[in-house]
Amino acid sequence: MLKTLRRDIQAVFDRDPAARSVTEVLLFYPGLHALWLHRLAHACWRNGFHLIGRGISHFSRWLTGIEIHPGARIGPGFFLDHGMGTVIGETAEIGTDVTLYHNVTLGGVSWEKIKRHPTLEDHVVIGAGAQVLGPIRIGAHSRIGANAVVVKDVPSYSVVVGVPGRIKGRNSEAALEVGREDLQHDRLPDPTVETLRHLTARVVSLEHTIRQLHLEDDGRMAEAWVDGGGSHI
Repeated sequence: MLKTLRRDIQAVFDRDPAARSVTEVLLFYPGLHALWLHRLAHACWRNGFHLIGRGISHFSRWLTGIEIHPGARIGPGFFLDHGMGTVIGETAEIGTDVTLYHNVTLGGVSWEKIKRHPTLEDHVVIGAGAQVLGPIRIGAHSRIGANAVVVKDVPSYSVVVGVPGRIKGRNSEAALEVGREDLQHDRLPDPTVETLRHLTARVVSLEHTIRQLHLEDDGRMAEAWVDGGGSHI
């Protein structure tokens, strides 16, 4: 447990350049407070003390503005940057070294008592305001852009942006470079723009072809006019 707590603190320093000291992190980082209170609530939940677990979770929500159901499973190295407005549902599962920004929802889409919340594999980064809904799986080293809405499985080493989320793969070697996968979701590709560029290039090509066909038709009409004696008028 002590090793996990130390790793949680180190995750803050690794992914937040504003962190200056351990004291500052311990006193003034609500994401860390929410995570540690969740670990306590989850321990109560697993041991059958559901009411106590819910009570700790409710207190954490009041204190930090972050709502994590005590049944959610969260791995080591988890980092909530700011975290205000974040909601993590009961059957959510979060792997190692995952990063969430504020106003993220890991929500359910069913009222049945089944697995109904997302699973995030290791090293996933989810941008501010993103909504990840349903019992879907977000593959390792993937990034979800700000305000994206994701309702389908995402392969590992993918980028997802837009509403609904559009998936684009990325090079696994580049993703593993130090500093490349965290804190740079402002550089995510835009599949919509790429599609528009492709369509624009296609339209230009078609217009060129049409012009060529018109020129050829004009040439044939001119030849037919000459052959028909039009030159003697």
